[in-house]
Amino acid sequence: MFSDKFQEECGVFGIYDHADAAALTTLGLHALQHRGQEAAGIVTLDSGTFHAERHIGLIGDNFTKPAVLERLPGRCAIGHNRYSTTGGEGMRNVQPFFADFAGGGFAVAHNGNLTNAATIRGQLQKRGAIFQSTSDTEVILHLIAMSEEKRLVAKLTDAVKQIEGAFSLVALSGKKMIGCRDALGVRPLVLGDVDGAYVLASETCALDIIGARFVRDIEPGEMVVINEQGIESHFPLEKQKPRFCVFEYVYFARPDSTVQGENVYNVRKKIGEELAVESPVDADIVVPVPDSGTPAAIGFAQAANLPFELGIIRNHYVGRTFIAPTDNIRHMGVKLKHNANRRLIEGKRVVLVDDSIVRGTTSQKIVAMVRDAGAKEVHMRIASPPTASSCFYGVDTPEKQKLLASRMTTQDMADFIKVDSLAFLTIDGLYRAAGEAARDNESPQFCDACFTGEYPTRLTDREGIELDGADNVRPISLLSGGR
Repeated sequence: MFSDKFQEECGVFGIYDHADAAALTTLGLHALQHRGQEAAGIVTLDSGTFHAERHIGLIGDNFTKPAVLERLPGRCAIGHNRYSTTGGEGMRNVQPFFADFAGGGFAVAHNGNLTNAATIRGQLQKRGAIFQSTSDTEVILHLIAMSEEKRLVAKLTDAVKQIEGAFSLVALSGKKMIGCRDALGVRPLVLGDVDGAYVLASETCALDIIGARFVRDIEPGEMVVINEQGIESHFPLEKQKPRFCVFEYVYFARPDSTVQGENVYNVRKKIGEELAVESPVDADIVVPVPDSGTPAAIGFAQAANLPFELGIIRNHYVGRTFIAPTDNIRHMGVKLKHNANRRLIEGKRVVLVDDSIVRGTTSQKIVAMVRDAGAKEVHMRIASPPTASSCFYGVDTPEKQKLLASRMTTQDMADFIKVDSLAFLTIDGLYRAAGEAARDNESPQFCDACFTGEYPTRLTDREGIELDGADNVRPISLLSGGR
């Protein structure tokens, strides 16, 4: 069953000089589990020797066993959660990646997507590079290895100057830990400290779980180098106006995280308030599509002065490996995760609040379930603008033609999912909720390409298309760093 959600990105975590480095990294990745559930890995450094554990599946299923942590000694560690994908290559794409350079070992974990990775990969292969994975992250290792610079930080700087797209990196060498964000700051990366040890993480919720203090966001285009002497900050990339991913506020980030100075839960509530003002509806109750629609539904209900009710209950214990043996069972898939609370819904005019619609198939089933529970009317309100374009910055999204909003009007979508009315938050409403007065159309404050189709960087690999035998346009692509 396809989801009406953009698939998760990935999460990175690193800690320098702490006695419980591996255990704290495990906890940090557990807090970042929402950013990727397919696989995870941890690399530690112990007296100059690197140790690695990589596993398919969840952190809690693989890294909480004492024997695993015993195989990860050392006071420095970095870790990575990989997000779900189709067509993945199993273990060979599980991060962090590790390489032995002439100057010593080096491990790197990456959240984002390099939009020129396939182009660079082809150039490197012509120079004799041999790749072991299909991930764009490996391109960074090869660029470092082939750099003519002498020192590691200079080699990494040389590499990041050649890549395009979105990236937040956490890397570990024999003497230092390094964090780096792309010049636009599309993907998040924060700095914290615990017991005097520096921590790098995708979100502040990973700091909270280990009792670390939030220090600050890593700035767009910044590279921080952490070693025994402390921390140094460099800005190797040309300064640009930041374009942080606005969808982090809508869906990706955990509600208890603080992102770019804004509490995610509060932003999502404000999104619901904006939605209620922009698209009011005569109704009896407001019901979230759990769990991602809940904060916006609370804000909508408060602004509209309507009762907020948990009219849909989510089953949190559904295994991701459930196999539907027959078509009849397969069509019941939505009920594995959600069930309507009939006593609350029956005879009511219901406002369903969800964060987004991608393909529309799950929305169809949710609406049908609510109607079957006796709802008198069903109105859907979406806490973001229509997602009409694909993301090329580290989020696994369908091709544009598979996005419902790319080929249908709002009324057509309402008819498709069979609701009495459908409305989306406007782009200005989203910006207001995120702390801006409105979108600056000449110089947008966020990356909102999935809504507007305006991409803040070159899409070099997408520009280098091929024609297959059937004369169909076929983009050259790799798995992103999150995949």
